Amino acid sequence: MPFSVAFVAFCLVFMVWALIADRLKPGLILFSCVVMMLCAGILQPKECLEGFSNKGMITVALLFLVSEGVRRSGILEQIILNILPNKRTTGTKANAKLLPTIAALSAFLNNTPVVVIFAPIIKNWARKVGLSHTKFLIPLSYATILGGTCTLIGTSTNLVVDGLIQESGREGMSMFELGKVGIIICLIGLAYLIFYSHYLLPDNRESEQEEKNIPDGIHLVEVVLRSRFSGLGKSLREFDFYRHYGAHVHSIRRGGTLLTGDWMNTPLMNHDTLLLDTDDKFVQTYQESTAFLISSYDSDSQPLDHKKRYLALILLVFMITGATIGELPSIRVLVPGFKFDMFFFVCVTTIIMAWTKIFNPRRYSKYVSWDVLVTIACAFAISKGMQNSGFADAIADIIIACADAIGQTEHGPYAMLAILFLITNIFTELITNNAAAALSFPLALAVAEKLGVDPMPFFICICIAASAAFSTPIGYQTNLLVQGIGGYRFTDYTKVGLPLNIIVFIISVFVIPIIWPIR
Repeated sequence: MPFSVAFVAFCLVFMVWALIADRLKPGLILFSCVVMMLCAGILQPKECLEGFSNKGMITVALLFLVSEGVRRSGILEQIILNILPNKRTTGTKANAKLLPTIAALSAFLNNTPVVVIFAPIIKNWARKVGLSHTKFLIPLSYATILGGTCTLIGTSTNLVVDGLIQESGREGMSMFELGKVGIIICLIGLAYLIFYSHYLLPDNRESEQEEKNIPDGIHLVEVVLRSRFSGLGKSLREFDFYRHYGAHVHSIRRGGTLLTGDWMNTPLMNHDTLLLDTDDKFVQTYQESTAFLISSYDSDSQPLDHKKRYLALILLVFMITGATIGELPSIRVLVPGFKFDMFFFVCVTTIIMAWTKIFNPRRYSKYVSWDVLVTIACAFAISKGMQNSGFADAIADIIIACADAIGQTEHGPYAMLAILFLITNIFTELITNNAAAALSFPLALAVAEKLGVDPMPFFICICIAASAAFSTPIGYQTNLLVQGIGGYRFTDYTKVGLPLNIIVFIISVFVIPIIWPIR
């Protein structure tokens, strides 16, 4: 085995181990892998930096700001409050109203703000109408993932793959290219969640919020710690929560389990759920905090911003419609040399939102998930290193040999798609979805080039498989968010998520070759 192939294999094993062990933030782990390949001469400095100027990566950054503008405008709150029934209902009927709407919104907005806004509202609503919030929050996360498979901007993973496609010298995907298979997956997945998920999900587990005799003026508020919380790694005896935020910590939940014993000396971790005793001002003061997410509280929602709601909605429709129409051949002929693509329209939309103060332009850097962007940029470099070293070609030979052995001649394409889907899906359940897509892309490209076929069906397969993170809470950020809010355990995701993984796998393997023939 050549040194370069062996070294890249070592780098990738190290990267996967570090991501699973959560040694550092994903961005720094992937950057470490890039530096290792740079030191070995597998990557050149220019190749290490190309991902930071990639159009797909910049588009993801700007979409964070657009999503923040939509979030602050109050559109999403208004939508969800109009959908939720005001009287007692069943979980199936409520999910039948909620999930299709959530999936439709997440097809055009970043999944995380959709979950951040909807999860606390749904949890409070469920308590008021006497339903278990645990029947709704995992389906909420999964519906955003399913919706994200329907459009190019539905998830950052799609934009990463599209950026890699364009870097390889090929035409990128159109806005609704993925929707040809994504809509089928979304509809069948939503039907499964609506009619069957409530049988697999737990009822509400014990919660301290049910305690009585709370003094007047004091409220019980749940918060989920985020990566920017300054007390991570410190215990509550080391980090004075009351001095920082004016609230007393009542209890801590981690991974759906209440910490007992000497929990005051337990170091705080990302996605821990804290139950607080606090006053009326806490929610109003910290509802937009970047340190934690307020996931539940026993007071009414804050009033919505009516002035900016419709402008934000108009700009969102302008961005989506413009990017869709701009891809038409007639538009390209009408304005040669100028590309009216998603990048163009998201740039225009972001600037208008900034100048009209739909999001706070003085704090715009706080709304961007920089670690996600570093992860994406480094993923481009790692993908290039896999190609430069010959590692991708070596794995492609193994995939082709396995497909030949499993599927013989007539079923070979299906077998190759199945193998590629499983590789990508295992990666995305264990590490990050963007890293999984970047690792699988050079394998897909190498397989297509060796067979002399169109690589597009393999690229579509990667997009779907990298998003299908249903079986574990760590595969997708929204899964981790609802774990803290809903008090779920790891096994809850496996029970309801594994059948959904199988559904998506079967649809992808059999439908993708029909829409994008492997020839």
